[in-house]
Amino acid sequence: QVQLVESGGGLVQAGGSLRLSCAASGSISSIGTMDWYRQAPGKQRELVATITSTGTTNYADSVKGRCTISRDNAKNTVNLQMNSLKPEDTGVYYCHTNRIRTMGTIKYGDYWGQGTQVTVSS
Repeated sequence: QVQLVESGGGLVQAGGSLRLSCAASGSISSIGTMDWYRQAPGKQRELVATITSTGTTNYADSVKGRCTISRDNAKNTVNLQMNSLKPEDTGVYYCHTNRIRTMGTIKYGDYWGQGTQVTVSS
């Protein structure tokens, strides 16, 4: 069974930094595009950053220039380095992908981690 597990969240003051990590476990050969989403209290989940399997990245305007997404295909991990954090960055951050190659089969669907809480104090 494939699982995504996030880590690295916490409480930080405005202007600080955090590095989030997401590790995929299971019999995985490869993973397609991987994303980070976040959900603030009372708001819809929103896309923060995306990285394709070949390393092409894209960012939400709200985090552009402050966040860097990266991945290690050999380890099936994706990271999100967040700098110059603002109180509006507060929320639960989720790792996501919709394509995983496992045991010789490509599986399509929404794979989500359980989320990691990021709280930025002013």
